[in-house]
Amino acid sequence: MDLRIQNLSKTYPNGVHALKDVSLTIPAGMYGLLGPNGAGKSTLMRTLATLQEPDTGTIRLGDVDVLRETTRVRELLGYLPQEFGVYPKESAERLLEHFAVLKGITDRRVRRETVEVLLHQTNLYDVRKEKLGGYSGGMRQRFGVAVALLGDPRLIIVDEPTAGLDPAERVRFLNLLSGVGERSVVILSTHIVEDVAELCSRMAIINRGEILLEAEPPRAIAALRGRIWRTTLARAELERVKREHAVISTKLLAGRTVVHVHGEVSPRPGFEAVEPDLEDVYFSVMARKVAS
Repeated sequence: MDLRIQNLSKTYPNGVHALKDVSLTIPAGMYGLLGPNGAGKSTLMRTLATLQEPDTGTIRLGDVDVLRETTRVRELLGYLPQEFGVYPKESAERLLEHFAVLKGITDRRVRRETVEVLLHQTNLYDVRKEKLGGYSGGMRQRFGVAVALLGDPRLIIVDEPTAGLDPAERVRFLNLLSGVGERSVVILSTHIVEDVAELCSRMAIINRGEILLEAEPPRAIAALRGRIWRTTLARAELERVKREHAVISTKLLAGRTVVHVHGEVSPRPGFEAVEPDLEDVYFSVMARKVAS
């Protein structure tokens, strides 16, 4: 079951053009939507989740018209927004059972079995009777995934799921997501390049409402091979290098600045060719957009 988005546009009353003629075909499996804050990711996710309507365009999930058959879409949807509330005095087990009823799982035995399986799957079974108000950020995110997986959804949307998680919780969460969607379309919307690199077989880069690149991460990386150059320099030299070369990223390392430059040949002596990664893909695409 593919998700097909065609010519989707959205402009808010304040004049912000959040989506500009977005077209994507998203197959089953993990799909990364990568972009900075304010790029249009959340607008697209809310539209796919039937929480708002676009100005123009169509969306189909298999044979379902997402924009017209919203009730049907919600039966097939699992959604983990960037921010979601819980009842802090309720236990994970009780609240998950409540959401299961709302999802239409009315048979008591089936509901209990479903909740138990999801609690095990999200590694929350041992703390299922604890109040959600005492959960860590990562535990809450895993509870959110459990809610999103109720009803065996065919479209799962997770919006900025690892923002604010410590490294250990981030690893647990990514391991959980990696096992979620074999038959489902799973869209991971994030500004964290590593999340997409570790999970997604296909991806799109979005900025200012436009899709800048749609590709398989390994192929996008391979296309940059031999075109990324690195040097380390003092911060005082950075502005001159930026004026002279296509700098795509900089980062501090031990008080000096590591610079990555995109180019067909070495910019000058002192630069070395480096094996590109998805971060280089992301920054080179973003730099080309700024330059244009």
